[in-house]
Amino acid sequence: MTSQTRTPPGTHNGRGGADLRWLLTRLVEEVPGVLSVAVVSSDGLPLLSSQPSSARAGGAPTAGPSGAAADLATVVSGLGSLTNGAASLMEGGRVRQTLVAMQTGNLLVMSISDGSLLGVYTTPDADMGVVTYHMALFVGRAGHLLTPEVRAELRQAAPLR
Repeated sequence: MTSQTRTPPGTHNGRGGADLRWLLTRLVEEVPGVLSVAVVSSDGLPLLSSQPSSARAGGAPTAGPSGAAADLATVVSGLGSLTNGAASLMEGGRVRQTLVAMQTGNLLVMSISDGSLLGVYTTPDADMGVVTYHMALFVGRAGHLLTPEVRAELRQAAPLR
């Protein structure tokens, strides 16, 4: 395999962090209405995030928290804890998805198989069916990639501010 050949995401090749960044970039760039995305570990640490669309240059994601992307990761982590606690109190089982519809946008949070969370902030007019479909695709692919080694790699790559 040459260095220019692209291995499909989800294939074990030691590039889990790069594959997750690629998946995140596709989610932000290809889904209409998506403004910002954050992946948060099960213990609440930001793993991967995008800059809000107004701050992105070419839609490229950043590896760690900075500005509004860090704020989104914090909100996603807190919302995940709150909804998991509510589900436990109500004996409702595992939380699969949370939607917060606001006047100026929507926040969707979806569980990833290892307990990590995917949070997406959208424009108020975004098609929630399309957004949740693409989030589910991301979750399905990311669940296989978020190994302990990849989580450690992403934490090390995240600049602390």
